[in-house]
Amino acid sequence: MVSLFQILMLILDIVWFFIIAHVIMSWLINFQVLNLHQQLVAQIWYGLNRILEPLYAPVRRVIPNMGGLDLAPLVVLVAVYALRIILMNNMAAFY
Repeated sequence: MVSLFQILMLILDIVWFFIIAHVIMSWLINFQVLNLHQQLVAQIWYGLNRILEPLYAPVRRVIPNMGGLDLAPLVVLVAVYALRIILMNNMAAFY
């Protein structure tokens, strides 16, 4: 059961990394540091969008429109961190 706990924590860590990378990349694209006309940048961007959109879409339906400010990544990051806390506090159940 410990391995199940470690796998869940690993998945949450990977999701955390993908969200942080997506947010930073969106800032760099918006400030024109990165260019979507470059093939590698575009592939990474569209790949991250395809991976994270299933997480963002339900959140975007619930939270109100903020007029250009997307709070879905922040809400998902808080949810991932909350899941990590819940798993850490209930770690004894995995033994």
